Amino acid sequence: MNKVLLIIQREFLNRVQKKSFLLTTILVPLIFPALMWGMIYIMMKESESAKADTVHVVDESGKFQFSNNEEFVFLKLDIPIEQAKKTYQNTEDFALLYIPTFEIMNPKGFVIYTKENPSIEKVGTLEKVLAERIRELKLEQYKVDEATLKALKTSVDLKQVNLSETGEEKASNSGINYAIGFILGILIYMFVLIYGIQIMQGVIDEKTSKVVEVIVSSVKPFQLMLGKIIGIASVGLLQFTIWIVLSVVVFSSVLSYFGLEMPQKQMYEQVSKQMESSEAPAEKIEVKANENENVRELLMNIDQIPFAKIAAVFLFFFLGGYLLYGSLFAAVGSAVDSIQDAQQFQFPITLPLLIGYMSLFIIVLRDPNSTASFWLSIIPLTSPVAMVGRIASDVPGWELALSMVLLIGGFLLTTWIAGRIYRVGILMTGTKVNYKILAKWFMTKQ
Repeated sequence: MNKVLLIIQREFLNRVQKKSFLLTTILVPLIFPALMWGMIYIMMKESESAKADTVHVVDESGKFQFSNNEEFVFLKLDIPIEQAKKTYQNTEDFALLYIPTFEIMNPKGFVIYTKENPSIEKVGTLEKVLAERIRELKLEQYKVDEATLKALKTSVDLKQVNLSETGEEKASNSGINYAIGFILGILIYMFVLIYGIQIMQGVIDEKTSKVVEVIVSSVKPFQLMLGKIIGIASVGLLQFTIWIVLSVVVFSSVLSYFGLEMPQKQMYEQVSKQMESSEAPAEKIEVKANENENVRELLMNIDQIPFAKIAAVFLFFFLGGYLLYGSLFAAVGSAVDSIQDAQQFQFPITLPLLIGYMSLFIIVLRDPNSTASFWLSIIPLTSPVAMVGRIASDVPGWELALSMVLLIGGFLLTTWIAGRIYRVGILMTGTKVNYKILAKWFMTKQ
């Protein structure tokens, strides 16, 4: 056991003391917010300095009246479309919009002519302008005024409450649960894959440098593999913890610098101020009251989320998934002499992890309580991603316990399989490895 601890310490310190670790750990929480802020800043500056685009309009229907805005200046042309095309080509204007004579109930034939491919946002804005006018024409045809239409429009806010077997009621929100599962599932997938590949790369480096021949003279290959896996897992946990702390500190510091407050506190204050104000018209007061009620309900749902339980489950499945896949990556690294040779064995290992990742969006987050979601969160090869995707949806305790037990069993099984391959492969160099040879190494007796 002492030898394994020494290997863990060696792997941990060897990576933590590198400049690349320090730079990555410190810069990643700063780079991504900086990049996002930079892109938002550039986008805002471009929108502020952008001039309105000129759109030539040929309206053969005579049913449209266009108003200029910050984005477009409309130039109506009372000439045939072919002549309008020639006029437009002699300018540097944005587009030529052709509106033919059309039926209100079946509007077709609209065309926009441009010299370059327009952005999807600009095309969408023009489509919205046309659709809004056609909607007004339909209202006129059916003699329905806007006030009547607004009165007919109804929105229903369906409050979500989970009813337990004991009759206890608990507020819920599918949107929040989806967001939590989405973020945690992606994090599990990324970290298991990244640090699993690091294990494989580390084993290959030691094997090709002959350092392993010195190490295995004093420790068993299985102890070396186990120490390497746990050591790199410790590095991943440390890095992940630092990222969370730094992200929170940076976020809070930025808000404080600009004189802002944490979103939850800010929402509470906004609700209080709006409730105290009684000078607004009755209609606006009702709208504000509805908005305040929605904010209160959202905050109540957030407060009832068991963050401590979610964090503990995430940590368990992060470690369990990492150890399960890490042992397999270590076995692959021991069997090959280069990262190129490892590719043929790497895909079958990452395939179940990829299935869990894709199923997260296609199955688990859409219906966390479906039969498929249950089996994906139970099978050890997919449970690290699938279960954390379900955990915010209040998974039954027996399902969570069964998933944990099977994940531990899966880790022990993969470690045993990987250990039998590792003890032979780590000392083999220059051998062209295939699945038949791996099976032979696995069957070899000690």
